[in-house]
Amino acid sequence: MPLSVFLQQIINGLSVGAIYALIALGYTMVYGVLRFINFAHSDVFMVGAYVGFFLAPRFAERTLLGGFLILLLAMLICAVLGIAIERFAYRPLRGSSKLNVLITAIGVSLLLENSAQVFWHASPRSFPPIFPRTTFHLGGIVISSNQIAVLSITLLLLVGLQLLVMKTKMGKAMRAVSFNPAAASLVGINNDAVISFTFGLGSALAAAGGILFAVYYGSIQPLMGVMPGLKAFVAAVLGGIGNIPGAALGGLILGLVETFVKGSAWSTFSDAIAFAVLIIILVFKPAGLLGKLQVEKV
Repeated sequence: MPLSVFLQQIINGLSVGAIYALIALGYTMVYGVLRFINFAHSDVFMVGAYVGFFLAPRFAERTLLGGFLILLLAMLICAVLGIAIERFAYRPLRGSSKLNVLITAIGVSLLLENSAQVFWHASPRSFPPIFPRTTFHLGGIVISSNQIAVLSITLLLLVGLQLLVMKTKMGKAMRAVSFNPAAASLVGINNDAVISFTFGLGSALAAAGGILFAVYYGSIQPLMGVMPGLKAFVAAVLGGIGNIPGAALGGLILGLVETFVKGSAWSTFSDAIAFAVLIIILVFKPAGLLGKLQVEKV
């Protein structure tokens, strides 16, 4: 493989992996606090893309300011949606078995998907250009402004999230609830507020992923979150579920693997290989690349 082709594949893979990383962060944050997988998260990703689609005509298209406003508003709206899902679907089941919560998460996912098909129809729609479009040629490498937007926004959000979790009072509360909810409550932490904030933050990141996915691929439809959501779950497990840097690393690795497979003779097996990675990780390193095995008392 020529060097220019190899570098082009790296750039494409990092762009796709950055989107998986944003979705995976929502999975890993909720799991870190509540120890369950929110399978409705991938459909919040879809809702974020549709919010961006409907907001786009109200702002100047192809301007950085207009694009960032659309992104921020979509993140805010989906944060409210995530908080509402936690409050009305998951909180009443807080003391129930994990199976009940899992079934509820699947039910919320189906509700969002089918509601989107009823209100927004099932046919794909072209996503409007919300950022300026241009192409840069560096030797034999072609880099689009959309790829730069995806990578730079993802990096900015990842750094901001890490600073929030490690340096702020709310971040310390999130880590305390994740480590021991009962002890956190005894020292005055409002567990319900922390959990709601975690859901809202994860949903905002999913919305950002939905916008960037739509910008990158150019179309949206109500079931668009299913496969990216599953792959983001694989990325979260690959990096270490419950570990924020691990989720980011897992997303980037999965994006690179998928891109290189699609550029090979095995292109039709790209999805299968992604899930084969999940099986391999669960067999040989179940805690993930950056995760640590934890012993649970039963």
